Amino acid sequence: MRFLIIGGDAAGMSAASRARRNDPAMDITVLEKTHDVSYSACGMPYNIADPENSMDVLVVRRAHVFREKQNIDLLTGHEVTAVDPVARKVSGIDDGGQSFTMAYDRLLIATGARPIMPDVPGADAPGVLAVKSLADGRTLKNRLETRAVRQALIVGMGYIGLEMAEAFRARGIGVTMIKPGPVFLPWLETELAEVVRQELEDHAVALRCGVALNRIEAGGGRLTAVCDTMTVDADLILSAIGVAPNSELAAGAGIALGPRGAIAVNRRMQTSDENIYAAGDCADAFHMVTGQKAWIPLALRANRAGWAAADNVCGRPVDLPGITGTAVFRVFDLQVARTGLNVEEAGRAGFDPVKAVITARSRAHAHPGSTPIHVQLVGDKASGRLLGAQMIGKEGVAHRINAPATALCAGMTVERFAQCDLAYAPPFGPVWDPLLTAANQLLKQL
Repeated sequence: MRFLIIGGDAAGMSAASRARRNDPAMDITVLEKTHDVSYSACGMPYNIADPENSMDVLVVRRAHVFREKQNIDLLTGHEVTAVDPVARKVSGIDDGGQSFTMAYDRLLIATGARPIMPDVPGADAPGVLAVKSLADGRTLKNRLETRAVRQALIVGMGYIGLEMAEAFRARGIGVTMIKPGPVFLPWLETELAEVVRQELEDHAVALRCGVALNRIEAGGGRLTAVCDTMTVDADLILSAIGVAPNSELAAGAGIALGPRGAIAVNRRMQTSDENIYAAGDCADAFHMVTGQKAWIPLALRANRAGWAAADNVCGRPVDLPGITGTAVFRVFDLQVARTGLNVEEAGRAGFDPVKAVITARSRAHAHPGSTPIHVQLVGDKASGRLLGAQMIGKEGVAHRINAPATALCAGMTVERFAQCDLAYAPPFGPVWDPLLTAANQLLKQL
């Protein structure tokens, strides 16, 4: 069995390592176009915030370890440019300009996702950057260390944009954020989004919603973002619009695509070609609440899907049930978390959504240091099923979201979730956990 893997980050290297454990004799080759493998991209905003910290500390395992300790033929600097599913071959070019062709019995495409850059004139100017790969992080950090960056413009207000706003402010850089849509965080409950907005403004981050970028002008060592209603001068412009799946290789090979152009896979990570698998940010997944396909790129899913692909390639059948979109990120002193569907998403999926929004305390009422926790729960009026949760607060949110995430994976009703035996101690929460309080309020609405 010749197992060939395209992509050497989370899904790809998880698959390679798992396949080696499953079959010590298997012929495993990984082709990675960069020279970085197995690193924690999610840690880059926090690393960038610290000028004393090397970007290389984010590397989880270096290439030579895979080669020497696991006997994986890891070829860095090898970019695959085409897949031939009939001949079962891939072709490409290495960073020395030499062409190569390799055969496979089973192929895993784990090419990840790429940052979306502004589609405007001047977007290719030096100083217009993104943060997705480790190389991106090095480039941005080097610019901060070698140039006088006093003002940054962030285009977009997603997870990475908000984390990078904190990183820039930690380094004394002024931050303006713009987005064309009129709503600050449209996926977040309005009351909760307003708390996040206030946190950003309290840390001197200027938020400008409803502002579309028209072009970028460079001159005199600075950049000017010309928008439809204003202009913004900056020393650095960060694109945080979002990411897109790297599915071009699959599309070129005639492999079916799914939501948002991600590679369509079944529960065993197989594509429309039974000999080709896909995993990680380039591939879609089943949503456990809706039962439908979705593309929500997440680190845990990438690693888990890599394992599953390897198990199936090795003849150990594994079906993955899917995802619920559980995510958490930090905005200065706030923890922001979600899982499952919001009201709008639930309505589009065919549910009859009802919500409850409550504010509780992070600790028992007499315990010092208590802070507010804001919770939104969404349920289905027809079935009573729990559909989603959102939470924000300064403590007790990041791990608390795992309770409703587990309930969604189990298909619990709101009534059943309201009876869960959650832990209590005064330093960690009130007797009636905020989630239970929200669940009981939601029961009344249902």
